[in-house]
Amino acid sequence: MTTEITEITVIGDDDTGLVARVTSLLFERGVNIEDVDQAVRDGVFRMYLAVDTSEMVCTEETLRDDLHELGDDLDLDVQVRFPADRKTQQIAVLVTKESHCLEAMFEAWANDELGADIGVVIGNHDDLQPLAEHYDVPFHDIGDESGQQNEDELLELLAEYDVDLIVLARYMRILSPNVVFRYEDRIINVHPSLLPAFPGAEAYRQAIEEGVRVAGVTAHYVTTDLDQGPIITQRAFDVPDDADLEAMKRRGQPLEADALLEAVKLHLNGDVSVHRGRTSVRENGDEYQLGLPEEVDEYTPDRPVDGIGDVVAKEP
Repeated sequence: MTTEITEITVIGDDDTGLVARVTSLLFERGVNIEDVDQAVRDGVFRMYLAVDTSEMVCTEETLRDDLHELGDDLDLDVQVRFPADRKTQQIAVLVTKESHCLEAMFEAWANDELGADIGVVIGNHDDLQPLAEHYDVPFHDIGDESGQQNEDELLELLAEYDVDLIVLARYMRILSPNVVFRYEDRIINVHPSLLPAFPGAEAYRQAIEEGVRVAGVTAHYVTTDLDQGPIITQRAFDVPDDADLEAMKRRGQPLEADALLEAVKLHLNGDVSVHRGRTSVRENGDEYQLGLPEEVDEYTPDRPVDGIGDVVAKEP
């Protein structure tokens, strides 16, 4: 989404007339709706609007207050993000116990490669708190003894740190629609398979059991359907005959970190867009390695392909 667009997200219990009330308020204040998307999952209503506020007949503060007042009246959570709100983007990294993706995020941030700040690390275990403390980033453990997350606490932290992007750096818990709907197209996950193959848990083990010769990793936007969100970047690697789970992890984990970091950069730069469940690169496409490196092309045969043209042309 370009920085000229104001984003409005509406979340609450599903009910009749919600869309009309919100859109009518915007129309009355001279706000032009550029795009609108709505969905209901598990009784949770979500509406996302991309609007042009350049010619509205009120101030930003008034529009925000009016939307919040409407939200209170309808028992809805309304978030408004004006262009100026997104100039310095804040990242929340969610983690469990594996450190490699968080380490890659911190290294890129320390080297000024992100153009955004890692404002907080949130875990469902406290194993990675020392790594966060090393980089002087606040760490919050929202998990119980079994690692079950407290989503109310998670939402409070995301609001407290004014988070623009959530990065799931091998976060081993499923987020409910109550979270996903609030941050749709702003949550990036990395999964250890070439999706849509081997979704869910134990993806490397699934690949071994199915006897694949090439495995890989995928960074994608999170939706309410597990591991089915729009794919951003992928990386692949060969699977040796004698590969076990540890060998798969040794080959895959550096690629997980690489694919996730590339996807995050694409998002932060505004160079990736989502349309009908598929991503595309808006700008600077040649600078990004969305799949295999260009060097692989020289080993990829370019003929023959379907047709008899080459054969006929060579006949005497």
